[in-house]
Amino acid sequence: MAAPAPPPLRTRVYIDGYNLYYGCLKGTPYKWLDLLSLFEKHILPTSTAPGTRSELLPLGIKFFTAKILESAAKALDSVSSQARYHTALRKLYDGRIQLIEGYYSQTESKAKVIDPGAPRTWPRDCKEVLVWKLEEKQSDVNLALQAYHDAITCAVDQIVIVTNDTDIAPALAMIRAHTNVTIGLVVPTWPHVRQPNTELSELAHWVRSHITPTELADSQLPRVIPGRHPTIKPESWYARPDLLEQVLKLAMPVVGSRKKAFKWMSEVNPYLGGQAPIDLVETSEGAAKVIHYIEQFLAKP
Repeated sequence: MAAPAPPPLRTRVYIDGYNLYYGCLKGTPYKWLDLLSLFEKHILPTSTAPGTRSELLPLGIKFFTAKILESAAKALDSVSSQARYHTALRKLYDGRIQLIEGYYSQTESKAKVIDPGAPRTWPRDCKEVLVWKLEEKQSDVNLALQAYHDAITCAVDQIVIVTNDTDIAPALAMIRAHTNVTIGLVVPTWPHVRQPNTELSELAHWVRSHITPTELADSQLPRVIPGRHPTIKPESWYARPDLLEQVLKLAMPVVGSRKKAFKWMSEVNPYLGGQAPIDLVETSEGAAKVIHYIEQFLAKP
């Protein structure tokens, strides 16, 4: 008789939100990311050590982040959009995803300016200017402490760290030295963009070197998270907000309201090749098809 399969590893994922955003999400239409779906359906089934299986614990994901400061935000809706995303995760995955917040520090600081005419001048001999220094505080420390605590108290069999930041290395070294917990490393970057950090890779039992755009696209939250006050995906987080707005304005007089226009755009349309308008407006060519369809409908007597 074949030996019974070993039990799955009780697994928890620790995500450095800053690293994930700047490595995989900035400038993409994938920011409305379903973290649970990404790891349960894509990352863990394809990444664990040979001969092992992973099973996320009830509280399977710890997401380390910090609220954006309005004074430093790059877009007018950055603060509200991030808050909306955090609300969506809490509402949809209460008890499965925990958000652990640090904070941003904004301080005046002096910095040495490189002289273009003499770029090899030592920093001590360069002029100083006053700059704003923006730093995310506590997230790295929180992640390290949470991972070490869970490992040392035997709360997990496997920890999966999502970062490429060497600040976490001392904590991983202590986990390797003092526990039998398996360490997985997921580098939050697209294929062939960044190499896994050597120090982190040597401390991990297995390494996932990237996350693909296809995996991100397939792991998106529903546009609307229901509740007494529904949480809705920010319009600026779509691939082409300009095309989305153009189509919404054309559709609203036909269907009656912006809400109904969004509903119509989210439904598969047989006159558009069985595709939903919301998916087509991600490209100029697709939006042109939707606009043509609406204009033809409006032109009918």
